[in-house]
Amino acid sequence: MILLQQAGAAVLLVSITLCLQCGGAAALILWIRSIPRETHKVRVFRCAALVMQTTVAVIVLHGIVILLWASCYRSLCFPSWESAFYFSASSYATVGYGDVVLPSKWRLLGPLESMVGMLMSGVSIGLLFAAVTHLVDGESRSRPPLRSESAAADHIGLRQRRSC
Repeated sequence: MILLQQAGAAVLLVSITLCLQCGGAAALILWIRSIPRETHKVRVFRCAALVMQTTVAVIVLHGIVILLWASCYRSLCFPSWESAFYFSASSYATVGYGDVVLPSKWRLLGPLESMVGMLMSGVSIGLLFAAVTHLVDGESRSRPPLRSESAAADHIGLRQRRSC
């Protein structure tokens, strides 16, 4: 019976976490795509602000997920929100100090939250990388190609036409 309760809580928490993270990631992707690609029109400070905004959005998204897990811990395990949030944040970030621990009935949720935190952090790093790549790629597309780049492109195009 205890294992069934843990499994139910785990499935519910992971499912809601994935919905929140995927929804947030989709919103960020749409926002990143709306950034103009011609970054020569966008000043340096604007580029820095865009990267900062993306980073803050990712941090807020992780905070919401930590709060989700903390609310579960608060209702099942801990007498205070402070303890629940502290445990959730340290587990999600895989710090796990060990000064606050779950009751034995629920202790499998801690490592699960750590695994989810690692995976969601990887997704977030991918989003940040995409935002920066979007800005850098926009810069490289907005400048005229060098002679060697255009010659290489012509050579590749010629080789492709010959193979057809």
